[in-house]
Amino acid sequence: MSVNNRPIGIFDSGFGGLTVARAIVDLLPDESVTYLGDTARAPYGPRPLAEVRDFTLQSLDHLAATGVKMLVIACNTSSSAALRDARERYDMPIVEVIHPAAARAAATTRAGHVGVICTQATATSLSYDDALAATSVDVTTVVCPRFVELVEQGITSGPEVLDLANEYLAPLKQAEVDTLILGCTHYPLLSGAISYVMGESVALVSSADECARATFAELTSLGMLRGGGSPAARRFLTTGDPARFEGLGRRLMGGFVQDVGQITMDA
Repeated sequence: MSVNNRPIGIFDSGFGGLTVARAIVDLLPDESVTYLGDTARAPYGPRPLAEVRDFTLQSLDHLAATGVKMLVIACNTSSSAALRDARERYDMPIVEVIHPAAARAAATTRAGHVGVICTQATATSLSYDDALAATSVDVTTVVCPRFVELVEQGITSGPEVLDLANEYLAPLKQAEVDTLILGCTHYPLLSGAISYVMGESVALVSSADECARATFAELTSLGMLRGGGSPAARRFLTTGDPARFEGLGRRLMGGFVQDVGQITMDA
């Protein structure tokens, strides 16, 4: 198989990266994708960055060994912990979620007040602060740990989501941010409640959508787009229970997720 016709490898700690995978498929319907979710060890957000780095590189090693042409780190926490190591480790293009989202937020904000909602590990890494350091924007970061838990349970709307959104987003409303980065790829699945609480005047920037656009741009600039011929393939892998992954994936993504395989990682 030629390099161009190999699949795009997409990694996330769990289900959130499916928002990236779907956005990539929407932009690049002729591309094959292989998705790996490390659901057996999710969530990554509360873990130390060193542990997240090790888990991320293990999973990326597996994807690289399958013969993908590009690695997409569809997890803000993993991008924060392992991006530099990954760029040194793999001889292929690597796209992540943080810098594309930061660039979009800097271009979108009107008043220069940008908010970031993310996991504890992403906040600790200061990845978004670093990515926006060269701009003139002020950054307010809020950790939203239970958002990931709700999505992983298949809860994306209702009173519990709305109550948490009101609690978590209050400091951002007080800071009068006009642009909010959804700094975890689980969060677009809660964008209804987030947008409702923040109000229509606040622009939401999805790290998932911006990562997909960056993937399109990278493959196009490198001349690595897949040619025509056989239909594109979608392959889904999990370190957890494949039946649960497929069931929740179908619930969150419609018919996008199917035929999920299981792999084993070292503890």
